Amino acid sequence: MSLTPQFGSLIPSQTQQVLDTNYLQFNTGNAATGGDTFAQQYLPEIYEQEVERYGNRTLSGFLRMVGAEMPMTSDQVIWSEQNRLHVGYDNVTVVAGGGNTFNTINFPATVNNVISPNDTIVVLDPVTGAEAKCLVTSSTLGAAGSIIVQPFNNKKLDTAAGNNITAGAGIKIFVYGSAYQKGVSLNSVSTGAGAKTEGYASIEPQFTQYSNSPIIIRSQYVVNGSDMAQIGWVEVATEDGTSGYLWYLKAESETRLRFEDYLEMSMVEGEYNQIAGAAFPGTEGLFAAIQSRGNVEVGFTAAAGLDEFDAILKNLDTQGAIEENMLFLNRQTALDFDDMLASISGGSAGGTAFGLFENSEEMALNLGFSGFRRGSYDFYKTDWKYLNDASTRGGINGISSIEGVLVPAGTSTVYDQVLGTNIRRPFLHVRYRASQADDRRMKSWLTGSAGGAFTSTLDAMEVNFLSERCLVTQAANNFVLFKGI
Repeated sequence: MSLTPQFGSLIPSQTQQVLDTNYLQFNTGNAATGGDTFAQQYLPEIYEQEVERYGNRTLSGFLRMVGAEMPMTSDQVIWSEQNRLHVGYDNVTVVAGGGNTFNTINFPATVNNVISPNDTIVVLDPVTGAEAKCLVTSSTLGAAGSIIVQPFNNKKLDTAAGNNITAGAGIKIFVYGSAYQKGVSLNSVSTGAGAKTEGYASIEPQFTQYSNSPIIIRSQYVVNGSDMAQIGWVEVATEDGTSGYLWYLKAESETRLRFEDYLEMSMVEGEYNQIAGAAFPGTEGLFAAIQSRGNVEVGFTAAAGLDEFDAILKNLDTQGAIEENMLFLNRQTALDFDDMLASISGGSAGGTAFGLFENSEEMALNLGFSGFRRGSYDFYKTDWKYLNDASTRGGINGISSIEGVLVPAGTSTVYDQVLGTNIRRPFLHVRYRASQADDRRMKSWLTGSAGGAFTSTLDAMEVNFLSERCLVTQAANNFVLFKGI
C-alpha cells in the first residue's frame, strides 16, 4: 500500500477519515521537480502563551519606596538647607613665633571669620593629635581674617616638640564658649600684651541653597492601519499585573512599561549639562547629587568586615545621624553585608525594631527588606533590581560601578510656596509640572487616523507618552553611594 499516491489517483472520502486513497503527504517532493511543497498537513503544536524568561522586567519602584511625588508650576525648584549650628574651621594656619604667649591664627582667603574676642577655642593638630585650649584676645573679622590667641596651661602653638601644636596649615579650631573679666563690657579685652579691643561678632544664621530643573521625557509607539487589520493574538501576563490576550497593543503595553521605567531611571541617572550655553541644561539625578554633596564609599567588601562599616557610621555621626536608613544594593554588595553580619558572634543583626514599617517585621519582609541594628542606627536592606539587571547597571561590574546606595528614611520640614505653610517631606522626592490646566505627571494620548484616533490624515495610530519632572535630593550629606574599586 502506497501512502504517497501519484497525482490523479486520489479519491476523496465522504467522511473525515484517513484512507490509503485520500492521504496527502505534503512534506515530500521538491518544487524544482514539480513535487508538493504547499504546506504541512499536520501543523506543529504552538504555545499561545508567551514564555516569561526574564521574569519581571520592569525596574521602577525604587522612588515609590523611598519618596513621594508632588506637583510644581515652575521651571525650577529651589530649596534651602541649614548649615551647622556651632562655629568651627578646618585648615587654618598657625603662625610661628608666638610660643606660649600670643599666637596668630590666619584663616583661608575664602573663609569668613566670625570668632569674637573673649571666645574660648580648642585648637587641634590632626597630624600629631595634640590639642590646646586658648582665649581669643583679638580678632579681625570677615573674609581672610585672623585671630590672636593666648594658650592656657603654658601650651605652645608653634612647635612640634612634646604635646604641642605644629605651626603651619591644616589646623582645626572650634569655639566652645567664652571667658570675660569682671566688670567689663561685651567687647572689652585686657589680658596683657597683644590684647586689643574689638567689636563683638553677631553671628547671622547662614543657609545653603540648592536647585534643580525638570526635564521632559517622551516616548511613542506607532502601528499602521494595515497591520491593525491583520489580527494576531498572543496570551501574555504583563509586569503591571494584568493577563490575557493582546493584539498589536502588546507592543504599546511594553512601550508604556519601558517609559515608566525611564521616568525613574532619568531621576536616578540624570546629570547637569556643563557645556556653557547648552540648549538642554539637564537635571541632577540621585547618583550625581550624592557624588556632589553626599558621601561615597569605594570598594566595600566582606573582607573589610565590620571595621569599614563602622567607619561609615562614624561619618554619619558627623552628619544628620538619621536613625533609620534603607540600603538598596546589588547582589554582590548584599552578599557582602550578609557575610559581614554572619561573621559577628552574638548576632548583631538581630533584635532590630522595624519602626519604619510600623514595627511590623512581616510588612518589612513583604516589601523585600531585612533589618539589622548597629550602634544607634537601624538599617533595612534589600536588593535593587536596577543594579542587577543585565540590560542596565547589572551588566557593569568593576571600576567605578554603582553597587548600592544608603538612603535616610527621615523627613525634612520645608516651606511650600503653593500651600503657604510648612510641610514635612521625605529627603528624596519627585516634583512634576502640573497646574489646573495641564497635569504633566504622566500624560498619554492618541493621534493619527486608525484605532479610534481621528486627528490627522496619517494612516496609523500613534500612542504618545510625556512627563516633565525632576528629583529633589535634600540633605544629601546623609546619603551614601557604594562604588566599586
